[in-house]
Amino acid sequence: MNQYLDYIMEQLEKLMAIDSPSGFTKKVTDYLLEEYARLGYSAKRTVKGGVIAEIGGEGDPILTMAHVDTLGAVVAEIKSNGRLRLSPVGGFNANNAEAHNCRVYTYDGQIYEGTIQLADASLHVNKEYSTTQRTFQSVEVVLDEPVTSKDDVKALGITNGCFVCADPNLVVTNSGYIKSRFLDDKLSAAILLGYAKYIRENNITPLRKVYQHMTVFEEVGHGACASIPEDVTELLSVDMGCVGDGLECTERQVSICAKDGHGPYNYQVTTGLVNAAKKDSIDYAVDIYPFYGSDADAALSAGKDARHGLIGAGVYASHGYERSHKDGVVNTFRLLCSYLNGNAPKMD
Repeated sequence: MNQYLDYIMEQLEKLMAIDSPSGFTKKVTDYLLEEYARLGYSAKRTVKGGVIAEIGGEGDPILTMAHVDTLGAVVAEIKSNGRLRLSPVGGFNANNAEAHNCRVYTYDGQIYEGTIQLADASLHVNKEYSTTQRTFQSVEVVLDEPVTSKDDVKALGITNGCFVCADPNLVVTNSGYIKSRFLDDKLSAAILLGYAKYIRENNITPLRKVYQHMTVFEEVGHGACASIPEDVTELLSVDMGCVGDGLECTERQVSICAKDGHGPYNYQVTTGLVNAAKKDSIDYAVDIYPFYGSDADAALSAGKDARHGLIGAGVYASHGYERSHKDGVVNTFRLLCSYLNGNAPKMD
């Protein structure tokens, strides 16, 4: 098991190194196509931009899904003083965007660095610093370039609509905690790659036909609304598991979602996931997510006739500076193996 955990963590680091807010995902899907080829799979990019690979098995096809698009922003206005006003992409929140380093990508391929800051960000100057509400009207990008006017910024090639990408700031502690922006959902994408590697290297045939779909518009609500193989009868989103007040899951467990903001998940699928976790002594929790939507929800909303479920490693501080744990990764990986293969690998 350790070698697959190491591989998952390696893939997480590589995915995090590629900026990919919704709508700006070609580089990360280029990488995924290359990685699937290295693993021995023939993956394809959908017209919409996601990546689909057939992993193995026969009968009663299941589509497992993770998303590699993240939160982010685009330039909404170049201010007269050379600062940038932002328009968020997905649930990017000004309350936790402040003081993050970022990159601005121009349409002609240039990349500029900057920092997202409250306007007039010096406490020694701004007596309203502590009481100012953080919104995308009050925070701005301060470019690390000698610019003091709108014309200076335009001369760099920066225009409205340019993507602005915050640093993930990935840290893995000695105690196994994983801290970063965008664990939702690049951590799950890495776990799916780990599963693909595991069954290929161990000549395992899943109990049913398994597809993997890495979607690229989940954070704006329509990631899996299209490109689902016609024969798929079940959808399993592998996304972040919620951790917070009133929920049982911790970062060290795999979360099985019984209901989210769109309604309950398929009872038979949820029951199958719970029974698989019990059978292989996998540390899990079942929870209700009050403000959540998944790729499986999007697919059903678009009219796909299929059963659906949702699992994921527990993640604290979602849509902010998130935290999970290697144990949550292992439990999610093992539940995938138990549910799809009939048994989970033993712990090393």
